[in-house]
Amino acid sequence: MKFRANDYNKGEILKIIRQSTNLTQKEFAEKMGKSTRTIEDYESGIVNYNMQFFKDVAKKFNVEIIIQRR
Repeated sequence: MKFRANDYNKGEILKIIRQSTNLTQKEFAEKMGKSTRTIEDYESGIVNYNMQFFKDVAKKFNVEIIIQRR
């Protein structure tokens, strides 16, 4: 999977990746070592995740994310 991060907010990116793997929030949380509530908060934009978590998700699910500087 490959997409441009600039086209989405951080929560949307995580949700797209999770949905592309056909995982529930609970299953995704377990794979990433997080609570279901944390994933819910990330996806809704209530809580921002750090760049390391973002990189870990991309690596684990073989996602290429393109970020264009403006």
